[in-house]
Amino acid sequence: MGVALTRSAQWMAAGCGTETLEITPLNEAILNEIIVFVESFIYKHPQEAKFVFVEPLEWKTSLDPSAFESGYVVSETTVRSEEADKNGEPLLFLSVPQIKIRSFGQLSHFLYIARDTKLKEAQACLEANRDPVVKILGSDYSTKKGEDSSALNILDKITKDDDPESEFKMSLATLIQQLDLHLLNHSLKHISLEIHLNPSTVKNDIELLKRFSGKGEHTVLESIEYTSDYEFSNGCRAPPWRQMHGEVCYVTVKPHDADKLCVTCSTEGVFLNGGKAEDKGEINYERKSEIYQDLVTFLKDKSATFSENMAKQENKFNEEKQKEEKEPEEAPPKEGAAAIGKAVAGSGKNTLEKNQYTLGKNQIGKRLEPSLNWKTNVGYKDNRSSLKDTQEDKYGSRFEKPRSPVSYGRGQKSPLKDTQEEKHGSKLEKKRLSVSYGRTPALRKGPDKIEDIVSESSSESEEDEEPPDHRQEANADLPSEYWQIQKLVKYLKGGNQTATVIALCSMKDFNLAQDTCQLAIRDVGGLEVLINLLDTDEVKCKIGSLKILKEISHNPQIRRNIVDLGGLPILVKILDSSNKHLKCLAAETIANVAKFRRARRAVRQHGGITKLVALLDCAQNSTEPPQPSLYETRDVEVARCGALALWSCSKSYANKEAIRLAGGIPLLARLLKTSHQNMLIPVVGTLQECASEASYRAAIKAERIIENLVKNLNSENEQLQEHCAMAIYQCAEDEETRDLVRLHGGLKPLASLLNNTDNKERLAAVTGAIWKCSISRENVTKFREYKAIETLLELLTDQPEEVLVNVVGALGECCQEHENRVIVRKCGGIQPLVNLLVGINQALLVNVTKAVGACAVEPESMMIIDRLDGVRLLWSLLKNPHPDVKASAAWALCPCIENAKDAGEMVRSFVGGLELVVNLLKSDNKEVLASICAAITNIAKDQENLAVITDHGVVPLLSKLANTNNDKLRRHLAEAISHCCMWGRNKVAFGEHKAVAPLVRYLKSNDTNVHRATAQALYQLSEEADNCITMHENGAVKLLLDMVGSPDQDLQEAAAGCISNIRRLALATEKARYT
Repeated sequence: MGVALTRSAQWMAAGCGTETLEITPLNEAILNEIIVFVESFIYKHPQEAKFVFVEPLEWKTSLDPSAFESGYVVSETTVRSEEADKNGEPLLFLSVPQIKIRSFGQLSHFLYIARDTKLKEAQACLEANRDPVVKILGSDYSTKKGEDSSALNILDKITKDDDPESEFKMSLATLIQQLDLHLLNHSLKHISLEIHLNPSTVKNDIELLKRFSGKGEHTVLESIEYTSDYEFSNGCRAPPWRQMHGEVCYVTVKPHDADKLCVTCSTEGVFLNGGKAEDKGEINYERKSEIYQDLVTFLKDKSATFSENMAKQENKFNEEKQKEEKEPEEAPPKEGAAAIGKAVAGSGKNTLEKNQYTLGKNQIGKRLEPSLNWKTNVGYKDNRSSLKDTQEDKYGSRFEKPRSPVSYGRGQKSPLKDTQEEKHGSKLEKKRLSVSYGRTPALRKGPDKIEDIVSESSSESEEDEEPPDHRQEANADLPSEYWQIQKLVKYLKGGNQTATVIALCSMKDFNLAQDTCQLAIRDVGGLEVLINLLDTDEVKCKIGSLKILKEISHNPQIRRNIVDLGGLPILVKILDSSNKHLKCLAAETIANVAKFRRARRAVRQHGGITKLVALLDCAQNSTEPPQPSLYETRDVEVARCGALALWSCSKSYANKEAIRLAGGIPLLARLLKTSHQNMLIPVVGTLQECASEASYRAAIKAERIIENLVKNLNSENEQLQEHCAMAIYQCAEDEETRDLVRLHGGLKPLASLLNNTDNKERLAAVTGAIWKCSISRENVTKFREYKAIETLLELLTDQPEEVLVNVVGALGECCQEHENRVIVRKCGGIQPLVNLLVGINQALLVNVTKAVGACAVEPESMMIIDRLDGVRLLWSLLKNPHPDVKASAAWALCPCIENAKDAGEMVRSFVGGLELVVNLLKSDNKEVLASICAAITNIAKDQENLAVITDHGVVPLLSKLANTNNDKLRRHLAEAISHCCMWGRNKVAFGEHKAVAPLVRYLKSNDTNVHRATAQALYQLSEEADNCITMHENGAVKLLLDMVGSPDQDLQEAAAGCISNIRRLALATEKARYT
């Protein structure tokens, strides 16, 4: 860990002599690997996890004391662990905000508590403890001394150590060394993928730019020159100590419209450095700009003249570049050969050519190595470069995260000179990839706040990942429409108002649904013109522009470009217009554009949500004379477009909240009563998206929206049916809503829609609604009347997973009733359910295990499940990494074990099955623990199995769980302890492991089930004298006396039996005292 942090992690200066970890993909990868190692440490190495560090790891944490639960003593500002060292010092101590941790066990617990912030906490810990190995094992293990850290050296140190815990220290040192090797290998793999440029590519670009440079106004640059005339055998011109940082060479560039720039070309990209000092001739290597993908991209961003002139000569430049790539340098050009001839002998020349050729072929994908073999291309000059001080190298700029700025639109438009040039595509700018293969995508620049980014809803799916940008190749075969659109864009740019309107009308006549036409407008700078037209005062121009933007914004790339060009604020502004046609078009365009996170966020940040909600109430706010009806044609269209835009925007949580605060729910409820289907679809779609939030579900009930959703289930429009069913699915989490669906007659249309299986999206929504409605037993009875269960069983095969998850979920709820379990068995539904146990979809596995477990309650069904090997499949799911699947599988095993014909033998037949169950008691998930305890309760009914799990250490693991406040876990834990007391000296063992006192506290719970299970466990434990004493000392007698009067007979008997055992012990003790 120490070596990897020193050699691989990327640090930067943070002032006052401190260093911080940079936010880079490599650092994040290292931190995640360390987190995985620490999290699993307590389970993989339980003995080493107890080792107390020589010094505590100390840092400032953002965790609040309230996050700590059992196992910790918590106050308002401090937390101390109950686990302590031999001197009584806690192994974890938090005094807000400073935290000290002294064992891997506590580190593992801390990361579990930190949950979503564990990456941030790990970073803070490592920044505050630069050499954590020293604090863990002592100063002899420092990784900063340059000593050998091999296994033999570690062993030598340990053997010389008189510490009685030296064996654990040796084991721990070995584990840390293994982690170090793993992190170093992981880093090397990560770094090997980051090479982007190589010396051959850089040299070709510079030589080409030299050919296009000079004093003329049409040249791209005034000059471009290397800062050093020396070239190493690997093609680099940077000094060896800078080659270690991946730097290739340095050039000075003089653009026509800017001061001279000093540029660093490195394997990671191109960036502006600190410049070359005139007096000393030394370069300030510190990075002063972002990292660009290549030299041309860098210069386009820094010089408008370069960008403009390069656009005119781009084709020629690219042709030259392709020619260079196809024909490797077999001999240098005449001028270069002459220069080389003056400085290098003939043999040296041949060696140079050979080296350059080999470099061109083999450099890509190979890590650059510094070379000390000097050679010259021009002539020998004094090299006045000297080694920079250690501080500069230490804080060099090679670790900055690369960014590849991409310019859109405005930097790409160029005037069209004649038709011949248009036909050959000479003015098209060729696409340059903004991110190279194998590299982490660049972070987008922008003022977006972190809270805005993280506020996006998990329901977002459609285009949350923005698509890559694709440009038409200049030499591609393009249809005639492409060139015609180019001409129209030319008229849009330079024509008067009449010419502009005519050009817009002509452009609208093209098939704008075709990608070619859409991208043609974008590629020649038409998007900027269309967006600029929205800022004019001419209504006709605005309408024409919006009509085109509305059509072409269906293209994902166009959407992104509209946002990048600042189109959304202008569209939002148009929503205030008094012209209803403009409002409609602007809202529809927003609906198309707001398909990805950044666009939705932009709409909200510019006040678009409030304005869109206002469109739903368009008629009342209009300054025109009142219409005879709200649903007058134009008003309906305005409201429909507003709803359409809100539907797109409602995929983010922050926007849902903004819609609610703007008063959108009552307006949507009112629009839901209309008969216009075109209006209903976006309205229901918006409600469906928003219903994922509890505040919306409450408002939907309050506004009586469920009734209208149920009514529209009977519509003939399949899309409307789908969205209504999906809205019911979202809302039916609430019991009152489920009752409303039944009272308004919504269950019958849902059941009838199951018969139409062609439309899979609608089928998924309908089955989802049936699943959630089936949670109520009254609804299950209705579904049985409508023969819905038989139809659901038919859908268990040949359906997509989205449908299967809902179908199985509904069957799982229906099978809670005996009559429905019989229907499933008689209709042959058990086999397809068991077949689904081999899937990998987590949601499907959770539902299918619940359904199989429900069926296993019937002995006849259990026989079928056993015959189909269903129990083995359920047991194998206990190995699933997802805790919900584990828990559901364990719950399903309980009725299987309880109702199997020879349960004990069946359980023993699973090799390693009992050990797996016992080991799951080490889980951190409360649901997994409760379900495993329930399974152990059933397993322990067989004496042989009880003996096996006792040997596997079930008693100490159950005892360790006793300090819990979760009533569900308490109940099943108490039952498991009660049944495990039936073997050997387990009663004594539970007392020795301090499980009795926490059990007594369970009697103070408000749950009767917990009381019953606890009383039964205490009754079994009270047969051991020491346990009786512990119960009496913890006040069990008084609590049990109250429960003797309980109406629950089992609780009565257990409480009375326990009191009887305690009383007998007291009498026996008293008798012994007097005799």
